[in-house]
Amino acid sequence: MDKSLARAQREHWERTYSEHPGMYGDQPSESAEYAATVSTPGGTVLELGAGHGRDALFFARRGFTVTAADFSPVALDQLGERAAADGLTVTTVVQDVRQPLDLPDASVDTVYAHMLFCMALSTAELEALVGEVRRVLRPGGVLVYTVRHTGDAHYGAGIGHGDDIWENGGFAVHFFSRELVDRLAEGWDLAEVEPFEEGDLPRRLWRVTQRRTD
Repeated sequence: MDKSLARAQREHWERTYSEHPGMYGDQPSESAEYAATVSTPGGTVLELGAGHGRDALFFARRGFTVTAADFSPVALDQLGERAAADGLTVTTVVQDVRQPLDLPDASVDTVYAHMLFCMALSTAELEALVGEVRRVLRPGGVLVYTVRHTGDAHYGAGIGHGDDIWENGGFAVHFFSRELVDRLAEGWDLAEVEPFEEGDLPRRLWRVTQRRTD
């Protein structure tokens, strides 16, 4: 990925979280509610791209041990303040997912990412990330991620950056084809690819569930 685009996106998200604290509200996403049902009860959850934490806090309330990772310190500060106010324990980690995950091998039961995979990440970076997810998951562990796909209204619109990445309103999105979903699931048990819609456009997404089998 072009380093200038990655840097611009990080700055854009920092600015957005600073100007709009708690921008996604307090209620968990439907995908987080689903992820809780396929995760080991009371197990460990790593959320990638946690933002200000509406889903991470939900997992903590449900009794999971939660690590919330994001590349925005501003968002993680908001998460930490809310967790403290609610008497919840969530470990926060500043993490650019283009770099190796700062966790030991086979250390978590679930990795969850709501729309993180469809950020400005190249296909090569996504393949490396899925490899890291596989490394930190325990055998039998589950990865649940959601992505906007090529059937979305914004696909092909705005500023094109190549590799099915399109920028609208300052936000760059990697729109997934089904071929890319299958590519990232090679060597995994691909349990489900479920279409759903979210937001006002509405955004068209897939919720992908895959398990580490070895």
